[in-house]
Amino acid sequence: MRPVIHVEHIGKRYRIGTRDTSTSLRDAIVERARAPFRALRDGNGKSSESIWALKDISFDVFAGEVVGIIGRNGAGKSTLLKILSRITKPTKGKVNLIGRVGSLLEVGTGFHSELTGRENIFLNGAILGMTKREIERKFDEIVAFAETEQFLDTPLKHYSSGMAVRLAFAVAAHLEPEIMIIDEVLAVGDLGFQKKCLGKMGEVARAGRTILFVSHDLSAVNSLCERTILLHDGEIIRTGPSNEVSAYYLDSTNKLYSSITWAPVPEGNSDEVKLLSAMLVQRGVTTTAIDCRLPFSITFEYENLKAVPNSRFFLMLRNARGEVVLTTSDYDSLTGEAINRRSGKFVSKINVPADLLKAGSYFVTIAADIKNQRIVFAENDVLQFEVFESGDDTLAERHKRPGLIAPVLEWETSPRDSPHQG
Repeated sequence: MRPVIHVEHIGKRYRIGTRDTSTSLRDAIVERARAPFRALRDGNGKSSESIWALKDISFDVFAGEVVGIIGRNGAGKSTLLKILSRITKPTKGKVNLIGRVGSLLEVGTGFHSELTGRENIFLNGAILGMTKREIERKFDEIVAFAETEQFLDTPLKHYSSGMAVRLAFAVAAHLEPEIMIIDEVLAVGDLGFQKKCLGKMGEVARAGRTILFVSHDLSAVNSLCERTILLHDGEIIRTGPSNEVSAYYLDSTNKLYSSITWAPVPEGNSDEVKLLSAMLVQRGVTTTAIDCRLPFSITFEYENLKAVPNSRFFLMLRNARGEVVLTTSDYDSLTGEAINRRSGKFVSKINVPADLLKAGSYFVTIAADIKNQRIVFAENDVLQFEVFESGDDTLAERHKRPGLIAPVLEWETSPRDSPHQG
């Protein structure tokens, strides 16, 4: 099968501090005349610095595929989409596109504040490649989707920013090209409208159109896209099923920016307990990117520097706002001799069920106390991790819990050398 998008070894170089080289004869002559003066201004003719925004990018997309593109700011995502949308040319390589292309790179581009909502629908639709007949046929759907019926004959300058964005997305969402190139357009409006936008993109995908979708919202990427491409510093570093690539991206980002997660856990002030390490495991792999639809475990190793009778270990989970969302303790799982907490090294593992946490960032505090008496030790933020939703409904069904039954977090504690430490 022939791909509808064929990208072959493309690269894009930008010169820092200079203008792009012009292609017309007149501009070339003017550029040549200015060159000596620019050289003096920039420091005795030193060559300008250049950067490669994209480096040897190659991939294919076939008809009907929905492919996500993710990566940090500056990874090259927008540059790639501009090349595919024919806004800019690659420095090297080639791109072949088969079919009509609709680009939603900047919602609202082409809107005019002095024109009414009705006039802007026709203006923006024309800019995005729709014929007048197409716009007239889609007009009522666009207005109903934007929910701006009563403001149609009001100048755009009197719209709130949210209303203007809703109208712009409504026009863009009703394009009918064979290939759609979408950049962050779902991050518009309020939460309800974002869900409505996501639903509309889902309809477009199910209609069999080919879609390239760039977003920092990994849940949206996992929901819409079967396959995802991860860019870093202008290069493709991973491609494959969306949930796997998203997990890899979150995991590698946490490793890069979170010293508390991957460096040795700092020693506390306690002379009774020393925390040695902590990690999260899902699907048998140590990670900091957790799929909320699957169970996972939190494991930590510690040393009792001396016996601490009647102590208990507990774990506290905070979200990005600092709110405590979960606490659990091993006290109820310990009986008899185990409660005496003899000296030595131990491993504790907490099994967390599926569908307990929603998407977001979380921080783990691990501590020990003697119930109703005193804190033995505490370490804040020993782990940081991201929870995302893979969009795989089969996983949700497989690990589904009964609706009104509270989840049980199981604790397993054993000496470090025990074969059961898991």
